[in-house]
Amino acid sequence: MKNFVVKTIANAGALAVAVWLLDKITLSGDSTGKEIGTLLLVALVFGLVNFLVKPIVQVLTFPLFILTLGLITLVVNALMLLLTSWLADVLDLSFHVEGFWTAVLGGLIISIVSWALNVVLPDKD
Repeated sequence: MKNFVVKTIANAGALAVAVWLLDKITLSGDSTGKEIGTLLLVALVFGLVNFLVKPIVQVLTFPLFILTLGLITLVVNALMLLLTSWLADVLDLSFHVEGFWTAVLGGLIISIVSWALNVVLPDKD
């Protein structure tokens, strides 16, 4: 359980950095508290998408992974971010990613920041 909370916090931090750096990734709320709550909910959705959907997509794109020497991972991460944006819209969360190339850059930022935060944050149960 503790590992899940740590990973959700790392995802929220990574998403916050992407929102801060990229103008076309937006998160809005009436107050700072609501923005933080929305960010945590979006981090949960993003974590679920990465847990449930991403492995299936990775298996289906394995030949492309070999062919592109792993660069397809950028596209897969972008698609997971776009799926998170779509699900956030369905769930009436004020999070939006505008465009594929923004999602590619956002996915790259989120991957790097998540990795760094997971190195720093404890993950033992």
